[in-house]
Amino acid sequence: MSKLIQYGIPNDAVITVAGMVGAGKSTFTNALAEKLKFRTSMEKVDNNPYLENFYHDFKRWSFHLQIFFLAERFKEQKRMFDYGGGFVQDRSIYEDTGIFARMHFDKGNMSNVDYETYTHLFEAMVMTPYFPQPDCLIYLEGSLDDILARIQKRGRKMEQETPVSYWEEMYDRYEKWIASFNSCPVLRVNINDYDLRDNPESIDHIVEKIAQKIEAKREVRL
Repeated sequence: MSKLIQYGIPNDAVITVAGMVGAGKSTFTNALAEKLKFRTSMEKVDNNPYLENFYHDFKRWSFHLQIFFLAERFKEQKRMFDYGGGFVQDRSIYEDTGIFARMHFDKGNMSNVDYETYTHLFEAMVMTPYFPQPDCLIYLEGSLDDILARIQKRGRKMEQETPVSYWEEMYDRYEKWIASFNSCPVLRVNINDYDLRDNPESIDHIVEKIAQKIEAKREVRL
């Protein structure tokens, strides 16, 4: 039986933070990990060799981008569980197929052959009983206006040059995706319900809810 740490969360737990671009996943991931004394698993964006080209030519680079993310996230998921857990993860592997790959296929940015190849690879890697699922997925949500304001505020040039219609489409897809997601317990958290910069303790009530979700999941296992 796992030793429990403060707040009633097992020290072998893996907690994944999901949400729309601009929702503040990285900031939340770092704050939660610091609170729990967990390690972080951050999304690898800057080392993606396709990312900048992708934002200038979706159709040419969508497949390459998604394959890179899928491979990196699969390796990272395995690494966290092989290590023995105790991680907070920035972005989930499920968003790759449920949001981004499907979005680019529907918009004609990924061919039928490429999308089928990607989907078959995802199913072979992830949709098996042997793939370790997170103990809890935290979904950071907010209004579209709030999300767009955060994207503008952080000032990434390639994101600011992206048409607003792209972000609107992604926002709608996220809302539909999370409504049907059932691979692990989900805790929905509004981005206006905490303020990690001016009130770090505002994460405390979220930690309590995470503990409840994980406890309920592990009781089901027993």
